[in-house]
Amino acid sequence: MSYIICDNLILGYEGTPVAEHISFTVEKGDYLCIVGENGAGKSTLMKTLLGLTPLMGGSIRYDDGLEAHEIGYLPQQTFVQKDFPASVWEIVLSGTLSKCGWSPFFHKEQKKLAEQNMKRMDIWNLKKECYRNLSGGQQQRVLLARALCASSKLLVLDEPVTGLDPRVTLEFYQLITDLNKEGLTIIMVSHDIHAAVKYASHILHVEKEKSFIGTTGAYIGSDFWKELGGTANL
Repeated sequence: MSYIICDNLILGYEGTPVAEHISFTVEKGDYLCIVGENGAGKSTLMKTLLGLTPLMGGSIRYDDGLEAHEIGYLPQQTFVQKDFPASVWEIVLSGTLSKCGWSPFFHKEQKKLAEQNMKRMDIWNLKKECYRNLSGGQQQRVLLARALCASSKLLVLDEPVTGLDPRVTLEFYQLITDLNKEGLTIIMVSHDIHAAVKYASHILHVEKEKSFIGTTGAYIGSDFWKELGGTANL
C-alpha cells in the first residue's frame, strides 16, 4: 500500500531547479533515508513533499488514506527554535492543532494524545519544564512527541541528530527504528550515509541529474555506494 507516489519530480526554488527526474514510492511501513551531497536537493525534496515548497514539475500523489496535513514533521532546529520560551507540554500539545477543527480550544482527546506521546518518548516528567532549558536530546524527544501527535501514519525528519553527542545520537536512531517496527512509516533526511544503510529499509540518493531509489541492500551494491568508498561490511 503506497502512501506517496512521486513521478518525475523537478525540485527547486525561485525558478531555479536543483534536482530533476526523481521518481519513487513510499510504501506503508517503509523506513526511507534521503541522502546526497549538500545542495543536492534533499531538504528541498522534503519541503516539497510537505507542501512547504512548490513543485516545479512532475507530480506527487498521496494515497491509502494519507492526507498531506496528516504527515508528522520534525524539522532541523535553528538556534532561535532551540531557545523557544514555552513549556514542554505546550509544545507537544501544539502538535494536535490539526485535530481541533474550528475550535480554538484543546479538548480532552487532544490532551490525552499529548500525554500518551510524552510518556511514549519518556518525557512526561518534563512536562512543566521550559523547552529552552532542556538538553539537545531531550528537545528532540519533545519535537518527536509533537510530530507523533500530528500523525500516527508517517513521520518526516530533517537531519534529526544534528548537534547531538554520539551516545544520544545512537539512542535517537534506535528510537526511530523502534517506531518504524511499531508500524510508523519514516522518511528521514540524513548526511550520515553509514547510519542510513544501517537503519533504513530503503535509500533515495539524490543528485542534480540522477538519483537512486531502492532497498538498502541494492544501494550497497550500486555505483553510488562504491563512489563514496563504501563497503558492504558495516
